[in-house]
Amino acid sequence: MEDMLLTFALLGITILLFTSDRLRLDLVAILLVIALILTGLLTTQEALAGFADPIIMTIAGLFVVSSGLMHTGVANLMGQGLDKLARNSEVGLLILVMLFAAGLSAFMSSTGAVAIFLPVVVSLAWNAHIAPSKLLIPLAYGSLIGGVLTLIGTPPNIVVSNQLAANGYTPFSFFTFTPVGLLMLAIGISFMLVIGRTLLPNNKQRTRGVNPADVSESPSLEELLNNYHLPGNMFRLRMRSNSPLINATLEQAALGTRYRVNVLERQSWPDRLAAPLPARPVEPGSTLEVDDILLVQGAPEDVKALAEAESCGILPLEQESDESLITRELGMAEVLLPPRSHLIGHDLKELSFRDRYNVTVVGIMRMGTPLSGDIATASLRFGDTLLVQGTWQKIALLRQESRDFVVVGQPREMILLQRPIKRAPLAGLIVVGMLLLMAFNIVEAVVAVMVAATAMLLTGCLTMEDAYHAMNWESIVLMAGLLPMATALQKSGGIEFITHALTSSLGQISPVALMAGLFIITSAFSQVISNTATTVLMAPIAFQAAIRLGIAPQTFLMAVAMAASTSFSSPIGSASNTLVLGPGGYRFGDYLRVGIPLQVLMLLSALIALPLLFPF
Repeated sequence: MEDMLLTFALLGITILLFTSDRLRLDLVAILLVIALILTGLLTTQEALAGFADPIIMTIAGLFVVSSGLMHTGVANLMGQGLDKLARNSEVGLLILVMLFAAGLSAFMSSTGAVAIFLPVVVSLAWNAHIAPSKLLIPLAYGSLIGGVLTLIGTPPNIVVSNQLAANGYTPFSFFTFTPVGLLMLAIGISFMLVIGRTLLPNNKQRTRGVNPADVSESPSLEELLNNYHLPGNMFRLRMRSNSPLINATLEQAALGTRYRVNVLERQSWPDRLAAPLPARPVEPGSTLEVDDILLVQGAPEDVKALAEAESCGILPLEQESDESLITRELGMAEVLLPPRSHLIGHDLKELSFRDRYNVTVVGIMRMGTPLSGDIATASLRFGDTLLVQGTWQKIALLRQESRDFVVVGQPREMILLQRPIKRAPLAGLIVVGMLLLMAFNIVEAVVAVMVAATAMLLTGCLTMEDAYHAMNWESIVLMAGLLPMATALQKSGGIEFITHALTSSLGQISPVALMAGLFIITSAFSQVISNTATTVLMAPIAFQAAIRLGIAPQTFLMAVAMAASTSFSSPIGSASNTLVLGPGGYRFGDYLRVGIPLQVLMLLSALIALPLLFPF
């Protein structure tokens, strides 16, 4: 009894830490593992067993496969298809957005699907004269529902399937979830068309977002710079022979620290009788030479002070200078700070942003208004959009920092210069092969995923560095750390206690009533903590409840999986919801108003459909 109470206490503390958001979720999971060992509830081997569970390798492999789809452009091709099919109708756009988001998230993470479609949907909305707030929550909901379409669509599906396998039952197959997912998708789209879209706010402020798939609708570089009020803050400096900066590196010159001036690019001018050489990227180690021309950005008074103190000449800012910001090597992009970005609350100077990411922030947009003054000391906030300049390779690396950045747009000139992706068909074939291996049970799911992930690497669809960047280590450590809690609940009698409480109350009414209870508990928890963590805790309870009632456990486990993907009522329960919070201008109440009725509909549909699809 003491062990059970101690286990419940640790579980309660863990949930409180999850909901308080004071500590990272993965850190909480590690603390839980340590607590289970130190309290003697589990042995060291039992507490660390989660890291050796096949489900962890399956999730890790899927991150690599998903990254391969993004790197090779397969995912963006779906975005282009959405753009071509759209006909500027709110109803048509809503249906297409939800269908495409669901289709993509059936094979990759829902967060990745939203990140890909976010700039596309915002651009389509404004082109159709529709507020993005009318389409972005449907985008998030479509991605959440799409996870239920396949075994690999979302981690909760794999968790419940693994629960069956661990207890000697035949696990769910790849397409077992598909009828349930299609039912949820039909209900979700119908609800949003009839009721949901009338409950969504009509936020008229223009949300920043650019469709990378449609060059014609992307802003020109001039338009982009004007949006950030930059043309009046850009100057060309020539390094005179008597300048104290000659032979110094940019890092040694510290122009940003000393004068609040950013160096965007550098042109050598070895022959004064000829034109300067093409612009080159600047690095902290770049050495300044006589007659170098620097394109700099800063307040006029700061640039003037620099020129006078360092003996630099100020040249006219020619029209070509703006265009030179985009070359075969250099590019620009807008990046959005999502809710859990580590950058929030810090300024660029404190973060050593340029040294850390090798790109230069030339402007910051907040709530549609560019910040003035010294942007290097402005504390960054959730929803800020940063205009960055650097090499294409460095900008591409920002896409991999998915926790900290969402790259939402690039100027038209940069899109036109980008090279076509050649390995998209190969990546598509690899994914098809993985799906066939899983669909026909040729090998175990974990083996199929590992084969596909390895094939992505061997064929050059992504590098090992890309693969490591693709890993959502927080999710992996979170799941590995929570799996032992299920063991502790089982070992201490906690699952037996909860199961007995549910079966002796709701179970006495009917199996459907008990299934309703499991659905409501799972759905409620998924609003405040990750659906993966919720499923890890609820799956063994659902299984034991079914065994106690003497019925097949598949129905209850499917109800848990279905409920785990209904985190519609909160912007914090799912990264898909949090990604659209800022761009849509939503408030917490918007999610409650739209999400709760949809959750009720999902509950009712589960109570009717699941006993038919998976008889007790």
